[in-house]
Amino acid sequence: MTLLQFLRQARQLHLRFLSGTLSEPPIYVIGNPSADLDSIVSAIIYSYCANNRLPIKSPRPHIPLLNLPNFPAGTELYRLRPEFSAALWSSTNCPALKSEEQFENTLQSAGNFLREHVMTVADFAQSLEDRHVWKQTLADATLVDWNAFPFPSTDKGSGSLTGLPSVSFRTVGCIDHHVDEDSMPSIDELPEGQPMIIQPGPGSCASLVTRELQQRKLWDATPEMVQVAKLALSAVLIDTSNLTAEGKVTDVDRMAVEFLKSQIEGETQAAVEAKGDWDLEAFYKSILYAKQNSLDLLTMDEILDRDYKDWTETSQSSGKTVKMGFCSAVKPMRWIVQKAGGPEKFMDAVRSFAASAKKDLDVLVIMTAFTGTNDKFCRELFVSVMADNEAADKGVKRFAEHSSHHLGLIEWSPLDEEDIPELTGDCLSTLNEESPLWRRLWVQTHAAGSRKQVAPLFRAAPIPFTIYYSTATHSLLGYFIWYVE
Repeated sequence: MTLLQFLRQARQLHLRFLSGTLSEPPIYVIGNPSADLDSIVSAIIYSYCANNRLPIKSPRPHIPLLNLPNFPAGTELYRLRPEFSAALWSSTNCPALKSEEQFENTLQSAGNFLREHVMTVADFAQSLEDRHVWKQTLADATLVDWNAFPFPSTDKGSGSLTGLPSVSFRTVGCIDHHVDEDSMPSIDELPEGQPMIIQPGPGSCASLVTRELQQRKLWDATPEMVQVAKLALSAVLIDTSNLTAEGKVTDVDRMAVEFLKSQIEGETQAAVEAKGDWDLEAFYKSILYAKQNSLDLLTMDEILDRDYKDWTETSQSSGKTVKMGFCSAVKPMRWIVQKAGGPEKFMDAVRSFAASAKKDLDVLVIMTAFTGTNDKFCRELFVSVMADNEAADKGVKRFAEHSSHHLGLIEWSPLDEEDIPELTGDCLSTLNEESPLWRRLWVQTHAAGSRKQVAPLFRAAPIPFTIYYSTATHSLLGYFIWYVE
């Protein structure tokens, strides 16, 4: 079965499950709420290989579910995640294994194809409404690229998703490379042989998924698997900057790339038939280009929400809660500010985003990652208190005091090539204020610190502790608890 045949079938199986005509309940494979390329690809490749092969004693259908509550599959998904469309097209259409699976990587052609082959949380919710399913629905899930539901139940590993309050998911497996949130059930509570792998370190979750599938002998030497290998490789290369990202690349990533390349470039007849005129560097650059230009067609709200995660922490001493939202963007702050119409309009957009009913944030963080002058990889960090919350104010100030050195935070100056002197001065004055609510914009010189490393520092108030920091890899290794006196 080709990758696209599987995806189309998975959508149909989902509808049969809701109508009660599926003999075996499926396992939904769900990536994290940022729904970035790594998360989407991890869900798809695991679903494809585990489909009707896991759990060991009672194999069941697996259905990848993209964790996007506000965007249905189709042209909206293409507009939001053009790098995914580029990766899927490069993996399945160069060459296509079946003539009916050919599509163009354009808004209309790819959008129509995605609508028939991919399912998002928004699609899941719509299918419930279309079938008048109002009762609480129970479903099993394997989580990839995260390890905690946003709305957990009292039972470990159970919970619901944003946009799907009427569906209760029970975790039957997990593969993740983030800090353990201590929300998953023990491996003894899972069906026999199901994965429970939470291993911080690797740059890409797709690397961990690839290793797991390989070790379980779920990776077959067929032309169809060459497509899967290409798709998996797209996520690993993007998340590790083609294995060059300082502090993010581990042996797990390197071994995954070597294995996936061997599957694509192998001399087996299957590989020769499926790889086509394939070049690793051109493959990587085409997807990177799509990602770097992925914000062009989005509104300000969509830019902030595109790669977004939030957490709510509770002070151990006062019991006060602080809700923190983290936005990641692939353009520099000056580009984002200019897109908003200037610093003041940017702050208006930020306030509106943070105050929306679904967010209601006390702290907003924007992390940028982009290629600056002289092709240097750069990061910026913008932090703003968004509400009159003493715990939030104290927490971010302590973060700035205790973590600036470890992240290499210095006074902001533009790192992109555009010359906009008036915007530079306005950014410095408007995005660095003490009152009425504190905010700061920095250059983050230790560029290895991605959200995966930085978010735990915000989620912790720096009371006297030791930050475990590797000078060799410039990576943050600690995890702490939010505490405000």
